[in-house]
Amino acid sequence: MRALNLVPLIALLFSSAACADDPKPPPKPLPMSSVTIDTTFGHAIFKVEVASDWRSQEYGLMNRKYLAPNAGMLFDFHVPEMTTFWMKDTLIPLDMIFLKADGTVSSVAPNAVPMSLISIPSAEPVRAVLEIPGGRAAALGIYPGEKVHSPVFKDTH
Repeated sequence: MRALNLVPLIALLFSSAACADDPKPPPKPLPMSSVTIDTTFGHAIFKVEVASDWRSQEYGLMNRKYLAPNAGMLFDFHVPEMTTFWMKDTLIPLDMIFLKADGTVSSVAPNAVPMSLISIPSAEPVRAVLEIPGGRAAALGIYPGEKVHSPVFKDTH
């Protein structure tokens, strides 16, 4: 009989621990910046939120129901590193543009599937990742090798 009384307590402890792992949104709005990408069709300009700390990067674009066509989020790691992204709790498809330290596009992961837990890795160490609405990279002609202009890459131009 005592074992039965412990079952609800154990279940409560496990559910509390699971909730503790869910990322929390940053406590204040993220800084805004502009990112321009030189493409064969001209300049693609995005107004982006800059996630430059671990907490804002962990939360990213989770729980957003909409992202304007020329909006996005720039994840600045400050130094080149191998990275992996996923779409947990992300409600909209995204293009992930992996950016080298010199401000060029390393690779593009198009139309990441909402809510997917499949890892999307960088192909090489990258300084930053730009997330934009799914399908926009192809529509604007954003491919590996394109040059990116942002204050993040101010020392590379």
